[in-house]
Amino acid sequence: MATELESQLFVFVLATFVGFEVILERIPEPKAKATRAKPALELSPFQPVERDFAFVVDRDVKAGDLVRAAQNVDRKLITGVTLFDVYEGTGIEPGKKSIAIAVTLQPREKTMTDQEIDAVAAKIVAEVGKRTGGVLRA
Repeated sequence: MATELESQLFVFVLATFVGFEVILERIPEPKAKATRAKPALELSPFQPVERDFAFVVDRDVKAGDLVRAAQNVDRKLITGVTLFDVYEGTGIEPGKKSIAIAVTLQPREKTMTDQEIDAVAAKIVAEVGKRTGGVLRA
């Protein structure tokens, strides 16, 4: 009985056809809107530098605002800012929180010196402080 049912099902599947017709003249032309292409990938021969920062800010400060403040310091040199910790509790004043970010610097022209890295770090601290009121966590 099972074999008979399977063979009938097999015949039914083979007997089912699907067809369609495409009239090429009726396919609409693509819209001629401007598209924004991604820029070409530029790989640097120089080693990226990553620095971590932890800022103490008011509880109502959004982490995204702090990340954007750090990114805007130098858009060509700073290739990534990643949030990796938000902490409230022991060691942080009431009404405050700690937000920690990792900043990736990708030099394009030469290897960065310690002084150049420190200068960018100081700009990041100053910009975050100006925009969010954050101070480096001790």
